[in-house]
Amino acid sequence: MSDWLIYSIGFVAQILFSSRLIIQWIVSEKQKRVITPTTFWTLSLVASFLLFIYGYLRQDFAIMLGQSLTYFIYIRNLQLQGEWKRFPKIVQWTLLLIPTLIIIYYFNNNKIDVDLLFKNENIPFWLLILGIVSQLIFTFRFVYQWLYSEFKKVSALPFGFWLLSLVGSLSILVYAIFRRDPVLFVGHGLGTIIYTRNLFLIKRTNAEITSK
Repeated sequence: MSDWLIYSIGFVAQILFSSRLIIQWIVSEKQKRVITPTTFWTLSLVASFLLFIYGYLRQDFAIMLGQSLTYFIYIRNLQLQGEWKRFPKIVQWTLLLIPTLIIIYYFNNNKIDVDLLFKNENIPFWLLILGIVSQLIFTFRFVYQWLYSEFKKVSALPFGFWLLSLVGSLSILVYAIFRRDPVLFVGHGLGTIIYTRNLFLIKRTNAEITSK
């Protein structure tokens, strides 16, 4: 597959990821507090699938790992918001089965080489470790958000989510610079600004509540 097509898939995914943040940011600015619109999770789900494909085509295990861990958390948040049941059954089953079927198909056809994923000559081992650690930090924000939302019985994006987002995003930016990956660099460059702004909004809201 040509490089321009591979990068196109990656950029479309990052555009969707950035769009969800911009929408969430605008809604939150209007309400003067952090809001989690349903569109955030819908765009996350579609973008995650595309970035997983991009990671495979780039033979980048760090990207694939990050998306694999968050895909079903996006679905769970749609369930918590009561939106998942509005999807047609065929769409629900397609979204649930596609990641598994892709992995089974490629393994059965010997298109995934584990050694190639971990020993890509274009990615030094230390850089691969940095990428994996960065993705794990970035991914853990959704694990934290999921546990928090299950406890509260409502889909929400707490302070810890945005703090982990900022730390993970900055780490991935460092990885992107060494990896010379424009898709990751552009996507996380915008994200760091919005993560910082949301942290400020939450702190301001908490301060206002405390002062009352």
